Parts: sequence; structure tokens; C-alpha cells
Amino acid sequence: MATQAQYDNKQVKADDFKGKKVIDREGIEYGSVKHIHINTDTLEVIGITVHKGLHKDHFLSRDYIDRFTEESVLLSSAPIRIDSLVVDIDGHKIGKIKRLHMAVDTNELESIEVSTGFTGSRIFRTSEIWGVGDKVILRQTKDEYKNP
Repeated sequence: MATQAQYDNKQVKADDFKGKKVIDREGIEYGSVKHIHINTDTLEVIGITVHKGLHKDHFLSRDYIDRFTEESVLLSSAPIRIDSLVVDIDGHKIGKIKRLHMAVDTNELESIEVSTGFTGSRIFRTSEIWGVGDKVILRQTKDEYKNP
């Protein structure tokens, strides 16, 4: 026999978040929630798929999520995304992110591929990243990357 579920203010339906805005601490909007991913064993949220325009869906793990509100999903930190500007520690432009390389088993970011011109690109490991915000900031200067 089924019993009627009693809800408190801490319980919501996952469907309620579909289409809600995804915003970081600086107020930058990354898109809207397309899917909420749930671990089938623990029934915990493991991440969300963010939809931003035509064929631009990105997975964000739970590590990036600060909280779910009635209006939006708030991120604890800015995620690294394709087309983000990459600069050196002095603020000089290196290029734009062309591709994200993720670990197959954990889906964690291992490195970024940065386009450095019309034909060139360079791969930077996550350990070479100093910070992420409006742009991705690398730990060294442009000259140090050119002459290792």
C-alpha cells in the first residue's frame, strides 16, 4: 500500500529546474538547465546539463553547483567553457579554448586545447591554470610558454 508523501521546504521535483537559468557568483549567465543527472545507486544529484544555444550543451559536475533556488541554479565557481578567452598571468591574450579534454572514467577536466592562431593550437594541463572567471588565466607569462 502506498503512502502519501509529505514534503518540506527542502524537497523539490527535478522537473521544476528544467529551463532555469544557470548563473555564477559574478552574475554571468551560462545558459539554462536541460537535464539533472542523478546517481542511480545513491539518488544524489551528480551534475546538470546546461543548454546554451544550438548544439551547445555542457555537463557541469556537482562540484560547480552551489545551490538550487526557485529562480536559478547558482554556481560556486565559474566553469571552463569552449570559446573562453585564455590569457597569461600578465593578462596577455594566448587564444580561445577550442576543446576540453575530460577523463573518461571521472568526467573531470584534464586539459584544455587553446587555438593560438589560424592553424595552431596548444594543450595546457589543469595544473597550468591559475584561475577561472571571465577568462581563463594561466600560471606563467606568454614568453615562458613559448620558451619552456
